Amino acid sequence: MQPDEALSILKQGAAQVISEPELRAKLALGRPLRVKLGVDPTSPDLHLGHAIILRKLRQFQDLGHEAILIIGDFTSMIGDPSGRSATRPQLSREQVAANAETYRAQAFKVLDPARTRLVANGDWFSKMGFEEVIRLNSMVTLQQMLQREDFRNRIDQGHPIHAHEIQYPIMQGWDSVMVQADVELGGTDQLFNILVGRDLQKHEGQPQQVVFVLPILEGLDGSMKMSKSLGNYVGLTEPGPEMFGKLMSISDELMGRYYPLLLGQPLDSAARPLEAKKYLASAIVETYHSRAIAQKTLEEWNARFSEKRLADADLPEFQAEKNDLVSIVVSAYTIAFTLAKSRADARRLIEQGSIQLNGEKLRDPKAVLTLERGQVLRLDKTRAVRIA
Repeated sequence: MQPDEALSILKQGAAQVISEPELRAKLALGRPLRVKLGVDPTSPDLHLGHAIILRKLRQFQDLGHEAILIIGDFTSMIGDPSGRSATRPQLSREQVAANAETYRAQAFKVLDPARTRLVANGDWFSKMGFEEVIRLNSMVTLQQMLQREDFRNRIDQGHPIHAHEIQYPIMQGWDSVMVQADVELGGTDQLFNILVGRDLQKHEGQPQQVVFVLPILEGLDGSMKMSKSLGNYVGLTEPGPEMFGKLMSISDELMGRYYPLLLGQPLDSAARPLEAKKYLASAIVETYHSRAIAQKTLEEWNARFSEKRLADADLPEFQAEKNDLVSIVVSAYTIAFTLAKSRADARRLIEQGSIQLNGEKLRDPKAVLTLERGQVLRLDKTRAVRIA
C-alpha cells in the first residue's frame, strides 16, 4: 500500500498524531514499523477502553507492521499518575504477575499473535543499577516533569506528589528506547509520557517515535474514564449476557460516542434508541465472543424484557427488608445488581413510571407495599427482579 493511502486509513479515529508528515515518512521506509503499546496490569481485566487502542494496533498489523506490546510489570508497581488527583496504591510483584498473565491472553482477542512481540519492561528495569537510574534521570529536568497538568493541579490543590511518581513518564519513555519504537499508541492522557519517549530517543541518537493518541472512552456512567477501579467498565472476558446488559444500560447520549469509537461507524440519528443500543451490544458481544453467542444473548434479553414473557424469565431473586417503595427500589439495585442508587434516584424512577410490579406502573414514591413471593419488580428497561 502506498504511504498516503496507509496514512489515510491509520489516522481515522485518531485524536492527535505528532506528526502526520513524520508518520508518512516512516510508512515510506519500506519495512515493517515497530508500533509500541504499553499496558500496565494494575487489575486482572482489559476492558473496552483498552480495546480502542488495541484495535488501532491491529490495524497497523493488518497493514504489515509489527506490534510491540509491553506488559508494564515494573511500571505497574508505581502506577501511572496520568489523570490522577492522588497517588495510586502500589501493587506487589505477586499481584502484578497474576494480572499480567490475564493481559497476555486477553490482548490476543484483538491482536494477531503472529505479528506481536510481547515483552515485559521488567526485563530491563530489574537489571538497572542505581548508577544507571541516576543517568536516566539526568536526561530530564524537574521543570519538565512538573509541566504535567495533573502534577500542577495537585501542587495547586496542596496534594502530595511522591518522588516515585515522577519516575513513571521517564520509565515509559525509556521503554521506547529499549524497543526502538517507530510509533507509540496511547490515550490522550498519555500525550506527555509519549513525548518524553521522543526526547529520550533523541538523547540516545535514535529516530524519534511518532506520537499517536486516541480518544478516551467514557465509562458506563457517561462522565468518568472507563476504569476497573471506578466500576464503570465492560471487561473483554466478561460473559456475553453481562456485556450485553451493561451496554444496554448506557444513556442514549453516550451511544453517540460508543458507536464511532467501538464500532468505527456513526450512530444513525434516525435509529430508535432501543434498537440502536441492541445493535451496539450485539456487535460487541459478537466481536469478543461469537455471532452465535451474540444472537442467543439478544434473544434471551428480548425474552426477559418483553412484557408478555418477563414472568417466565430467569431473574435474580430479591427479598425486601423494608416495605416503602423508595427503600425497596434502592435495595433491589444494590443487592441484585450491585449498583448504587440514591433515594432521589429511586424517587425519580418511580415518578417517571419506570418501576412496575407485575406489569403495573407504581408512580407514588410514598407507596407502602406488601410484596408476595414470585412477583416481578421491574426497575428499568434492562433490569428486573423476582420477589423471593
